[in-house]
Amino acid sequence: MLGLICDPIGGLVEIPCIYRNASAAMQAVAGAEMALAGLDFPVTADEVIDVMGEVGRRMPSAYRETAMGGLAATPSARRLVQIRPSSRPAGISQ
Repeated sequence: MLGLICDPIGGLVEIPCIYRNASAAMQAVAGAEMALAGLDFPVTADEVIDVMGEVGRRMPSAYRETAMGGLAATPSARRLVQIRPSSRPAGISQ
């Protein structure tokens, strides 16, 4: 899931994060099963972590949990936030 953006609608993690987390949990189970079966990944964990940090640093700020890009910027998401403005945490811009 390298390079996945964080675009919470209205700054809340319910949408779309809960769906992504469910998918990630299933990938984690599959990964554990592959490891237990003896499959090996050709890139070391340290290298993967380093690349994840690099991708995160290069990612535009709108996609870094700001609620300003991705799905959070769609017309549907903006309407949803206007319907439930009291749900928006302090510091989240419209």
